[in-house]
Amino acid sequence: MTEAGAKRNAARREVFSFDYQKLVNASVWIFVASGSIAIIEPSPYDFASLFAIPLWFLGGFTLQRSFVLFAAIMVSYTIIGFLALAPYWHVADSVMYQYQSAYLTLTALFFAAFVGDRTLERAELILSGFSAGALIAASAGIVGYFDIGGLGATFATWGRAAGTFKDPNVLGSFLILAVLYLAQKLIFGGARHILATQAMLAIIMAGVFLSFSRGSWGATIFSVAFMTIAAYATSDEPRLKRRIVVSAAVAVAMGALVVLALLSIESTRALFLQRASVTQDYDEGATGRFGNQLRSLPMLVERFWGFGPLRFRTVFDLEPHNSYIGAFANDGWLGGFLFILLVMTTSFVGIRLMFKPSPFRRHAQVFAPTLLAFFLQAFQIDIDHWRHVLMMLGVVWGLEAARQKWETRRSLREGAAPG
Repeated sequence: MTEAGAKRNAARREVFSFDYQKLVNASVWIFVASGSIAIIEPSPYDFASLFAIPLWFLGGFTLQRSFVLFAAIMVSYTIIGFLALAPYWHVADSVMYQYQSAYLTLTALFFAAFVGDRTLERAELILSGFSAGALIAASAGIVGYFDIGGLGATFATWGRAAGTFKDPNVLGSFLILAVLYLAQKLIFGGARHILATQAMLAIIMAGVFLSFSRGSWGATIFSVAFMTIAAYATSDEPRLKRRIVVSAAVAVAMGALVVLALLSIESTRALFLQRASVTQDYDEGATGRFGNQLRSLPMLVERFWGFGPLRFRTVFDLEPHNSYIGAFANDGWLGGFLFILLVMTTSFVGIRLMFKPSPFRRHAQVFAPTLLAFFLQAFQIDIDHWRHVLMMLGVVWGLEAARQKWETRRSLREGAAPG
C-alpha cells in the first residue's frame, strides 16, 4: 500500500472512530445534572440512571477493597430494611419507600465504583454536572420567590424558594456542594471565566438564602469554613496560603453583599427574622418535632424492628425529622446501628481524604465537608432519601478507593527504587 493510501485509511478510521467513554461521561453528566429536578416523581434523575448505569457497567470496571466495606454496610442496611418491612407488605407506601431505598443504595454503589476509576476526570465531571443542575434549581427558586412570570406557585412553597424541589429545605441543602465547588475554583484559580463563576456562585448563594432553611444556612457556613481550613492547613506554599485567606475574605464579603441586597426587601427581611429564631411553632410542645422525637425513644427501645419503613408517621402524624431516630424507627435496632456505623466510617474516610496527601485531596475537600454537614443536618431533618446525599456517599468512597490504589502504586515504586 502506498503512503498516500495508508494516510487515507488512517483518516477514515479517525472519522468513524467511536469513543465509548465519552458516551458514558455524557450520560453520567446528564444523570447528575438532572438530580436538580425533583418537583416531579419519578424524577428525570431516575430515568437517566436507567441509561447511565447500564452503559457504564457494560464498559467494564474495577473494584477496590474499600468498596467491599462500603457495599457490605449499604447492602446489609437495605436487606434489614426489607426484613423490617415484612409485617407491612400490604402497605403500599412502606413497600414503595423500601424499594426506593434499595434503588438509592444502587446509585451510591454506582458512584463509588464509577469514581474509583479515572478518578480526577470523573470527580470533575460530577461536580460540573451538579453545578449546572444547581444553577437551574437556584434560578428557578429565585424566579419562584419573586413570583416572576406568575411562577411563584410552581417554584415557591410557604413563601420560600423551593425551585425545582418540593421542599425549600431540600433546595437549600442541594445547592451547598455547588457553592463549595465554585468557591474552591475561585480560591485556587481554577475558574476559566472568573466573572461567570462569580455570577454562578452569587445566584446559587441567593438560592440557598431564599430557601430560608436554617439547616441549610448552618450547613453552608460549616462546610465552607471546613473546606477553607483544610485547604489552608494542607497548603505548603506561603503564597498559596495568602491567596486562600484573601479569597476566603472575598467570598465572605460577596456572600454578605448578596444577603444584604436581599434583606433590603422588606418582605424578605420579615421572613428572615421569623426563620432566624432557634425554634419554630412546629418544633415545640409534646406533639411538636422535638416532643415526638423524645416520646419515640422509649417506644423504639421496646421494638427491636422499630415501627417499620415509613411507619413513624402513623404513630405521631409527622415524620421523625431526624435521620438517626428515623433509621431506628424504619429499620429497627440493626438498621439504626448500621446507619450510625455508616456515618462514622464515612466521616473518618472523608476527613482522612481531606488532610492526607494524595492527588484526590482537593476534590475530597469539596465532597467531604458537604457530606459531613449533611450528617449534622440529619439531627434535624430526614436525609435518608436525598438523592444527592447518596451520590456524595458513593463519591467519597470512590475517592478512598482511588487513594488506596495510588498508595499501593507509590509503595511499589518506593520499594523498587535502589536503596
